[in-house]
Amino acid sequence: MRAALLDQILTVAQMRAAEDALIGAGGSVDALMQVAGRGAADYVWRIAAGHRVTVLCGPGNNGGDGYVIAEAIRERGGSVAVLPAAEPKTAAAGNARSLYRGEILPPDADPHGAVFVDCLFGSGLARPLDGTHVALLQRLAAHHRHSVAIDLPSGVESDSGAMLNPGLPRFDLTVALGAWKFAHFLMPACAAMGDLRLCDIGVAPVAGAAVVLRRPHFAAPASDSHKYRRGLLAVVGGAMPGAAVLACRAAQGAGAGYVKLFAGNVAAAAPDLVVDTGDLSGVLTDDRNTAILVGPGLGRNAAARERLATALADPVPAVADADALLLLGERLLAERKAPLIATPHEGELKALEKAFGCAGAGAKPGRALALAAASGMIVVAKGPDTLVAAPDGRLACATRAPSWLSVAGTGDVLAGAIASRLATGSEPFAAACEGVWLQGQAARLAGPVFTAGSLADHIPAAFRACL
Repeated sequence: MRAALLDQILTVAQMRAAEDALIGAGGSVDALMQVAGRGAADYVWRIAAGHRVTVLCGPGNNGGDGYVIAEAIRERGGSVAVLPAAEPKTAAAGNARSLYRGEILPPDADPHGAVFVDCLFGSGLARPLDGTHVALLQRLAAHHRHSVAIDLPSGVESDSGAMLNPGLPRFDLTVALGAWKFAHFLMPACAAMGDLRLCDIGVAPVAGAAVVLRRPHFAAPASDSHKYRRGLLAVVGGAMPGAAVLACRAAQGAGAGYVKLFAGNVAAAAPDLVVDTGDLSGVLTDDRNTAILVGPGLGRNAAARERLATALADPVPAVADADALLLLGERLLAERKAPLIATPHEGELKALEKAFGCAGAGAKPGRALALAAASGMIVVAKGPDTLVAAPDGRLACATRAPSWLSVAGTGDVLAGAIASRLATGSEPFAAACEGVWLQGQAARLAGPVFTAGSLADHIPAAFRACL
């Protein structure tokens, strides 16, 4: 039960309410600070390996966590000093400072060491740091071999992942306290956080909280399975069939028993891919179809619009990707009852927001949820940070995938993986999450410098990791 709870992602308001609930149940701010700080100290201790640690403490409770961390390291015999950026302004931070028995550096100190620990400001920050604080962060990070941020790096807006100042340092590790925050998974902040770890302080489940997208669990086919029982995915090609072929390659490795490409002219399909060049309105009446993928290489002309309309008329779950996203609108979905998953990148997300009357303002999670609610689609808002939003308010954020995914065609691989999971019978929101995880794991397995084709070839190995 606790493992599942540790995957929830909380806004600043949700986190404050969760901490208030813990205090109302008999805890105290001081006790929570001790649990959080000593948990974070375990990670700092391992990185320091007996070498010098400098803890920068701010005036609030994040600074109080820093004093607890420093005292925990001192008690273990470690070499540690605290540099206070300001005097404590909360009772709990003041108490934590009074319990610290180690070295306090003067404000103009220029310490050097193995580990710099940023406890200047925490997740409640919503305004830019002043220049003095930015310079202090930069100097301490430059003069230590490793940098660790506690809860969030100072200068990061928790709910949006925005960097409130330019030139903030990068960290080797960020230790979240109590629960994950959206900034841990959203650009640009997440790119500066290094590895992520979480200290559990006993936060209870929060209704409606977003979750971290984790490795799914698949099962081997039943002993009496055959290709149709495992799911038939129909992939609708168009003007540029190579993208659809690439999606099919990914889909074949992600669980579906049968992948069939409907395209007029395909010269480079593998021998194990079935290609149907017949009339689209005829082949899509096959009642054995369990899912449809339309969009990769579709085109945007009148013929593409007709193929999209025909594909979406099939009453089975579907995935719309690439060109299809620029053709979608309320009228096209007016009669559709079956689930639809959309996989937009930032430019396509803006086009869909316009098509469905969404404001397109605010942070990525709110935008994706608003589009999902307005359109009725599951929205996979992909990019360097990827999240999955459902019309009913469910939201999942993916952990960082390798930046090597920034190459043409990887979106086609993602669409194929999601559509394959949909064809196997996975619930649409789950199918979207499963496909996102498979693509990220395939990228990790592929290593540096891969093509989209190589990425698709690693989908089966990613799938095996889920068995």
